[in-house]
Amino acid sequence: MAIVLIILVIIVVLALLVLGYFISTQRSLVNLDELCKNALSQIEVQLNSRWDALLALAQTAGQYAKHESDTLINVIRQRRGEDVNTPAAVNEQQGALQQVVGRLLAIGEAYPDLKAVDMYKEVTDGVRTYEENVRMSRMIYNDTATKMNRMVRQWPSSIVASILNFGQKEYLKTDQEEKKAYPNLNDAFRA
Repeated sequence: MAIVLIILVIIVVLALLVLGYFISTQRSLVNLDELCKNALSQIEVQLNSRWDALLALAQTAGQYAKHESDTLINVIRQRRGEDVNTPAAVNEQQGALQQVVGRLLAIGEAYPDLKAVDMYKEVTDGVRTYEENVRMSRMIYNDTATKMNRMVRQWPSSIVASILNFGQKEYLKTDQEEKKAYPNLNDAFRA
């Protein structure tokens, strides 16, 4: 009878340990999942702020190049409110932003007097700041996605992840060929 009781206690203790591990792992996975969502949300906020800065830059440039500025303002207004809640959407927004920045730089080059305007200088500084904020937010997202992906793939947490339907997170990527075509903002905005 004592042996049966000891075996029963051992089974209960093991079951509690497994349950404790399961609950702990589930909480860690939920935490990492929420951190990934938060990081994407931060990127969305930074991208929208950058669109706002580009709108101000386009409006400033409008004093010199009315037609080009109106076209860019319309593009910016259409893009500014879009949801950016997946890595693919972030990459799409990044590409659209780079096109607008390139066109604004071309306007700046075509009108040298524009570069001397204080408002233009302030807004270009703001664009550079938002560029850096987006870069940092992308790094934070990728770091968090790495932690999540490790938990989802490593044993024994992969068992809990598969039971609870947690999957790997997609990384934010930059196409290397596209990156080479990006304007160098440091050189472009020198007055």
